[in-house]
Amino acid sequence: MRTAVIDKARFPRDKCCGDGLTAAALRRLEALGLAPASVQSWQSASRAVVQAPGLRRLELPLPADGLFAVSARRYHLDAALVDLARNAGAAVFEGHAVTSVKGAPSGSSVEVRTASGLSLTAGYVLAADGMWSAVRKLVGSDRPGYRGEWVAGREYLAGAGPLARDLWVFFEPDMLPGYAWSFPLANGLVNVGYGVLRDSEAHASGLRGQRVDWTSRPGIAEVLGSVAVPAGRWSSWPIPARLGRAPLSALGGRVLFCGDAAGSCDPMTGEGIAQALETGVLAVSCISRAGPSRPDKAAGSYERTLRWGVQIDHGMSRVFSRVLARRGGPAKALSIISWSDWSRSNFARWMFEDYPRAVLATPQRWRPGMLARPGAYRATPNG
Repeated sequence: MRTAVIDKARFPRDKCCGDGLTAAALRRLEALGLAPASVQSWQSASRAVVQAPGLRRLELPLPADGLFAVSARRYHLDAALVDLARNAGAAVFEGHAVTSVKGAPSGSSVEVRTASGLSLTAGYVLAADGMWSAVRKLVGSDRPGYRGEWVAGREYLAGAGPLARDLWVFFEPDMLPGYAWSFPLANGLVNVGYGVLRDSEAHASGLRGQRVDWTSRPGIAEVLGSVAVPAGRWSSWPIPARLGRAPLSALGGRVLFCGDAAGSCDPMTGEGIAQALETGVLAVSCISRAGPSRPDKAAGSYERTLRWGVQIDHGMSRVFSRVLARRGGPAKALSIISWSDWSRSNFARWMFEDYPRAVLATPQRWRPGMLARPGAYRATPNG
């Protein structure tokens, strides 16, 4: 396929994110050919630690056979992916804001125009342009007033203590079913932030993406240490987790929405990188099978596959999220998980999306050994 990438930004550019890469994201990045050495802030993790009210810290070991969890700043990751696309032969147009997306009268193509005067005609458009998708607005599929299911905020800190070298998830009582996190990055930085559901008590009580005082939260303060200092500005952003309720295609199937533009973030964690990669690769696969003259087939296959896969996973995530929202829910759930090394290890795999959330309910995705696969980058985990 002849492919063009259009983005209003010039890379590298900052991106509000928790910077965590799950096993699902890592496997897809490896399949695309991304080398860890090309991402400056790449930092692998061997274990995660979860802290919940009324429960001592629960350590979740990650398998040593490959990578299952990594932190990497989007500033570096996204730029490396743009370079990867360019090196694979895609024409990359940076600094071009899309202002018009129109289907040809014959329905055979789509014309895309930008504010700088660029005009391209293509058989298909993959709108991977985020929560506030410009393409969705231009083709009349937008939902006015929509602000996402989650709201999150984060900052970078330097000088954090040795405990912060692990991945941390904090189930703070006033954030449930949301949570706070501390993810380690290269060069001694950590990404610290929180995410809460927009329709939760946490949001209603004032947690709406603004900066919080970590020193007032003893469990988090202990992990960060006494000398950690901000290394950049505080940023906040909305997270769309409405797959199945957001449009997935437009213009007769000539436009397919991917990632945040499709509302594909995980309803339980707000994570969206793996889902963005999955929906993007799936969209291309459906287009390839359908060919240039069957956009209806491409769109239909794309929507059906998501409905019988990712959408079911999201339903499972919503169920678990409701458990976490109950008083004492995190401590009870984690007490069950802590029963054995096997339960801790497999929960870590599940939490970091080593296999689909609702794998037991979707036998069409069963594969031999899928619950015990090695991680990504097994041969060269650090590049």
